[in-house]
Amino acid sequence: MKKKIKRVLIANRGEIALRIIRTVKELGLDAVAVYEKPDSEAYFLRFADQAILLGDGPRKDYLSIEKMIWAARKSGADAIHPGYGFLAENPEFSAACDEAGIAFIGPPPGVIRDLGNKVTARNIMKRAGIPFIPGTGNLSAGEDGVREGAAFGNRFGYPLMLKASSGGGGRGIRKVVNEADLQTQLPQARSEAISAFHDDGIYIEKFIESPRHVEVQILADSHGSICHLGTRDCSIQRRHQKLLEIAPAELPPDVLESMHKTAITAAREAGYVNAGTVEFLVDPRTNEFWFMEVNTRLQVEHTVTEMLSGIDIVRQQILVAQGDKLEIPSERINLIGKAVQVRINAEDPKNSFMPEGGKRVEVYQSPGGPGIRLDGIVYQNFKIPTDYDSLLVKLTVRGYEWPQTIQRLKRALNDFLIVGPKTTIPFYLAICDEKDFQAGRFTTDYIETHPEIFNYPEPEREVAKLAKLIAEIHSKRSNPYAM
Repeated sequence: MKKKIKRVLIANRGEIALRIIRTVKELGLDAVAVYEKPDSEAYFLRFADQAILLGDGPRKDYLSIEKMIWAARKSGADAIHPGYGFLAENPEFSAACDEAGIAFIGPPPGVIRDLGNKVTARNIMKRAGIPFIPGTGNLSAGEDGVREGAAFGNRFGYPLMLKASSGGGGRGIRKVVNEADLQTQLPQARSEAISAFHDDGIYIEKFIESPRHVEVQILADSHGSICHLGTRDCSIQRRHQKLLEIAPAELPPDVLESMHKTAITAAREAGYVNAGTVEFLVDPRTNEFWFMEVNTRLQVEHTVTEMLSGIDIVRQQILVAQGDKLEIPSERINLIGKAVQVRINAEDPKNSFMPEGGKRVEVYQSPGGPGIRLDGIVYQNFKIPTDYDSLLVKLTVRGYEWPQTIQRLKRALNDFLIVGPKTTIPFYLAICDEKDFQAGRFTTDYIETHPEIFNYPEPEREVAKLAKLIAEIHSKRSNPYAM
């Protein structure tokens, strides 16, 4: 049933809350932000039409379904956008919105529930004839589960991957190299699954050596229309967490076409509605691909797809949620060129990516120019949060071919001036100079197989640069860099 949305509550924080607010306001709708006390002075709040305090936090209030529904009712919001993370893939949240008569800007609860359970999702794909990696159902408890896992290992060979049935975001995944390792790690994997997902379901997949991780962005409406917006290569990861995303994936045209069709088939079989991502593992030697999972939400890396396609994915999400039909003719989707996104975090890559929480950004200067997009919350005097993630800004760059895109990425990274915390900028610059990256050769073990990218020289501290410039100006009584 079609119902015009007038006011959207964004059930999230930080960069993604601001990104959603911008589209909400472009549509002429009211934007309602929510926040916890540690976010009382957060940048994204400045752009909302209304802001509602949820509680003391940290994090627990952003995870409270009851408080989100209360805030929506208090503000008069008739729709909720969950962003990513927090409650975005919680079927109970989608159901609670339905029960409260509030439009959930995402898939229906049944779809989130089915696709959120990896075993159920595999069964759906099996029904649709979609190729997936050999695996098991949920393993039995105790020694029976170990025996089932060992039988699978004897049949398909090691290594194997233990995965949480309700997992996501790279959590709940363990590599097993032999049967003794299976006996040790299975109980630990169950414990982690209970802690992270309140579900002890564990299943096994055959481990694919050095695959590529490629995903397809899809959009689906409630009238049966489904379209794709191309692929993204998310192979460069650290501990199953994506660091850098490239669109489109560099694959032969026939493989891309097959992957696009498979993603649409998967979405149709699952009864999918709204924006989502169908993820695949790809053998880089043969280009054979297998279904991995469906992310039932907006992705962090959606910006690279928007840069290439010219489609505002959040806008489409809102229109679909109010019952509109998708009206994106295939000829409008012209994926010309290459785009790449990097996440500029306040972290020290040489120290296991340790967050720089508590430090302040004393000076902030961002890049600009052709083919540059910034999505962030950082500004001068911004304090790096200790209670939340350390993302400062997402940098998305587009060029007409891969070498130009890398050159533009390097230029943009070098144009940043961030004084205060260490960041991931020098790490990305080292990747830009690495030969395999330049040649487009990267798989999910890229970070482990290229340890030299961590040997970048420590950049001259920006404070020291500024101090030298100021001293030179005082000495010469003029700015040597002024035009």
